[in-house]
Amino acid sequence: MGHDQKSGHDHHGHGHTHIDFAEMLPMLEQEAELFTPLYTEAAGWLKELRPDPELIVDAGSGPGVISCLLADTFPEARVVAVDGSAPLLEAARTRAARRGIADRFSTLEAELGDGLGDLEYPADLLWASRSLHHVGDQRGALAGFADRLAPGGTLALMEGGLPPRHLPRDFGIGRPGLAARLDAVQEEWFARMRAELPGAVVEEVEDWPTLLTAVGLRHTGTRTFLLDLPAPVSDDARAFVATSLRHRRDGLAEGLDADDLATLDRLLDPDDKASVFHRPDVFVLAALTVYVGVKP
Repeated sequence: MGHDQKSGHDHHGHGHTHIDFAEMLPMLEQEAELFTPLYTEAAGWLKELRPDPELIVDAGSGPGVISCLLADTFPEARVVAVDGSAPLLEAARTRAARRGIADRFSTLEAELGDGLGDLEYPADLLWASRSLHHVGDQRGALAGFADRLAPGGTLALMEGGLPPRHLPRDFGIGRPGLAARLDAVQEEWFARMRAELPGAVVEEVEDWPTLLTAVGLRHTGTRTFLLDLPAPVSDDARAFVATSLRHRRDGLAEGLDADDLATLDRLLDPDDKASVFHRPDVFVLAALTVYVGVKP
């Protein structure tokens, strides 16, 4: 949640990189719902590339927000949400039932590094949104994805893009450039998280088209999708910005100096008029990239 909530920071301090995704359920749902315009555009692009999949697999589905969106985009398809967290899959089933698609929606509890577990049928479309980077051996997991595709099947991999932005560079309190400093600390955290994953191997260059080719797929397209929610934002967007900032403040605290922590505390204080709960200049700007490969 890069999102990138799924590659966010756990609540146990700067030195720990284990992520409890079930604990992150509210934030994962909040983010995915807010990002629905971006995911809808991405799904529409995939429909142009692959109009009629019978079976769609969402690998690393989390609470199923995007799984259900894919089911809406492809109303004839069956959708399987695959995730390693039982509570998140329960949330996905509840969401599917609420949206009236339970008859063509199922879940599978499996780790992505294990080749998607007991998936019964090959996928016509396999979607993996910012989940692959939580697997130690990314090339091995990609090869597992490719194995699970039907001939002519499509793999859509959402990884990378640009760091999100929510405030101007200089927003009037603290030292300008806070977001860039948060990004730098997060990059260090992310590298440690990757290094500590089970099965972590020599780091691959994150050249996704080359890796898709290396596992036997034909790279057919790359496209970046923009979420642009300008100020003044909705209450939902404002709540998301507050949740996201709180998550980063808690997870990156040991890597930040006292002045930046004080600024973050002001931004997160509902009683402070300079906080994200009140200030008029809050926005949401994010860009996420999708790489597509097709199985010959």
